[in-house]
Order: sequence, then structure tokens, then C-alpha cells
Amino acid sequence: MGMNTKYKDSVFSFLFSDTNLLRELYCALEDVTLPDDIPITINTLQDVLFLERINDISFEIGGKLVVLIEHQSTINPNMALRLLMYIARVYEKIIGDKNVYSSRLISIPRPEFFVLYNGEAAFPDEKILKLSDAFENIGSLGLPDKDIAALELVVKVVNINQGKNEALVNKCKTLAGYSVFIAKVREFEKECEDRTEAMKLAIKYCRKNDILKDFLEKNGTEVINMLLTEWNMDDALAVRFEEGREDEREGIARNALAEGASVEFINKITGLDKETILTLQTK
Repeated sequence: MGMNTKYKDSVFSFLFSDTNLLRELYCALEDVTLPDDIPITINTLQDVLFLERINDISFEIGGKLVVLIEHQSTINPNMALRLLMYIARVYEKIIGDKNVYSSRLISIPRPEFFVLYNGEAAFPDEKILKLSDAFENIGSLGLPDKDIAALELVVKVVNINQGKNEALVNKCKTLAGYSVFIAKVREFEKECEDRTEAMKLAIKYCRKNDILKDFLEKNGTEVINMLLTEWNMDDALAVRFEEGREDEREGIARNALAEGASVEFINKITGLDKETILTLQTK
């Protein structure tokens, strides 16, 4: 297992870069058994980036299934759209030089999509995201809505935090170990208020308790560097999200002021403090 130095891998994708572990993970997610003679082929695209990170995992099972798994520590309602764009690139790779204009039907692997969530925000054990949830309502065009969308993509989001989906997590020892490791990093960070030191303590704890022991003994330094990069990116995303919310609330406040709404009313509906609202009013 080697670290990709051109792109910023996630610890999760680095950990599950072994076909045997992917077999175990998929069987746990779907509660199935795959014979050992069915091949697993990793086909993660190295040039599809999101915030300078490659998408986590893409692999084929026996040439019949293509599975995309994303690991997320922040809740992203746009995962179905992201995975739609990603699977199109994967199919381009799978099809290769086959002629899509041929009179023969080209067989392609059936897709399955998963997001494994282990963020700190509250989230149910499982949730289904659908691409069609993002479609515009065409009623305003005077057209009837259609029962079946012409295009759909369904993503199963699974909460893998420690204490969540225990039956599923326990079917995959590596996934269980990853959940414990991340939980310990967060626990130690609250105690020592130093992220790097928390990671070192979590690695020490897990090695002592035979949790991802071989992986962490071999790759401890890389794990710390990758996790720091991941979490710094997540912090940046959170800041962008809050900045977006702030801009949105200020936009609502400006519109309300233009309509003659009181400062007290705007404070109530936006949560902006009165000083900010008064500043917007003078502008």
C-alpha cells in the first residue's frame, strides 16, 4: 500500500486500498457473501478532484457491478449530483474504445452508490439521497409533474460513527477499527486541545489495543498528515458554508429593510444582531 503523493488521499481511501478489504466492506454494507473467486478490481479515477482530493473509492465486482463509495465527515446533500458526474467518467473508462454508436447494445456494470458518514453533526443511521430531490418543480411552467424521473441516482448514506449501525460495522473489522480510531482522535482532542497530539495519542491507543495495529504501525506518519489535511479542508468547507449562510441572511435582511420591515422583525427571522441590521440599513 503506497501513498499517492500527487493527490491528497483520504485516510479512509488509503486504508481501503486493498481488494480483500473492499470485498469485506461491500459484503457488510449489503449483508451478502461474495465467493473468493469473484474478482474485485479497483478503478478509482486519479484525475477527478473535489477540493484537490480524489474521490474515495470506485471498484468493480466481477465485471457486473461498479461500486462507488465516498467517505464524508460533513453532511452534503449534493452527493447524488456529484456521484452522477463521477460515474459518467467511470463508465467512459470502462467502455474504453467501444463504439457507443454501434447497433449492438453495450453492456455496462450495474452501479451502486454509498456514502459513509462519520461527522460530528447528528445524523440518522441510514438515509437515502436521490438525484430527483434536486429537480426543479415544473408546475410553474404550467406542466404536469411526472411520476417517474427520466434520470435517477440513489445513494445510501450510512452513519459509521462509533455506536451507530453496530451490526453492520461489526461485520467489517477494518471499518469498526476506523470508527474507533476517529472517535479516539476526537476524544483526545477535547482533552489536550491539540489536534496533532490527539492523533498521536489515538494511534498509540489503537496500536496498544490491536485496532488497525499493522496499518497504523506501518503508516502512522502518513495517517497523521492525511488526516490533518482532510480536517483542515473540512474546516475550510465549514467556514465557506457559514459565510454562505451569512451572505444569505444579509440578503434577506436587505430585502426586508427595502420592504419597510422593522429591525426587531428582521432580527427574529434572520438571527442577525440589531447592530448588523442597522449597519445594513445605513448602507
